[in-house]
Amino acid sequence: MKALNVDDVSMVFTVPGGADVHALENVNLKLEPGELVSVLGPSGCGKTTLLNIVAGFLSPTRGQVFLDDDPVTGPSAERGMVFQQGALFEWMSVEKNVAFGPSVAGKPRAEIKKTVDHLLSVVGLEDFATKPVYQLSGGMQQRVALARCLANDPEVILMDEPLGALDALTREKMQGLVLKLWKETGKTIILITHSVEEALFLGERLIVMAPRPGRIEKEYRLPFAEMGLKKSPRDVKAAPAFIKNREEILSMIWEMEEEIMGRQEAS
Repeated sequence: MKALNVDDVSMVFTVPGGADVHALENVNLKLEPGELVSVLGPSGCGKTTLLNIVAGFLSPTRGQVFLDDDPVTGPSAERGMVFQQGALFEWMSVEKNVAFGPSVAGKPRAEIKKTVDHLLSVVGLEDFATKPVYQLSGGMQQRVALARCLANDPEVILMDEPLGALDALTREKMQGLVLKLWKETGKTIILITHSVEEALFLGERLIVMAPRPGRIEKEYRLPFAEMGLKKSPRDVKAAPAFIKNREEILSMIWEMEEEIMGRQEAS
């Protein structure tokens, strides 16, 4: 497993009309293999931009991302992405979606079948293997997206609001599945979310980003992800320490949003 290093990354976009937008400024972040990091911040703070740079979809204006000593220069199977909407082939079956990456990579058929069967069992979809994706609920589709990502055996899993479109009950169940997959696979995970509660529950490290230009404002090291492997989400989220951290971070985000609104009114 490889360490991920975001080294002094800045990103400037030039918008129509020639103005520059400073999306990120001097972001430094190092993840050891197997860490689960959640990233939180007000709208427009550059969370998704940072994730897209780590994925290799964007090249930073300054700085570099490394997996161990290897610079990230573009998309790679080493970094798997799970989007808010699963980006699945809806007309294809569940098993064919999960098998797609290994098939393109030229893996042997027997190996692909073994991988697909195992992953569908892990995400609880073995009974739906031959169903077309469009017949599944939103939560089940996100389980397919997770299995498809894992089928490529990436070093790092990048999640961009993967549970944001789900109802509250399904979302909480899926949070438990993310923790289970993290612990069982040992993968490094970066998860972007707008939910303070979700960021606290899933992140053994939680990064709070400041308003544009996006930069790391504060970092927390938290016990709640490990607790969530042994206790129900409701019990963890009712713990006094969880509530204290939640209120502190909510206040921080609220102040940032007020600052953004003040800037907009003044301009």
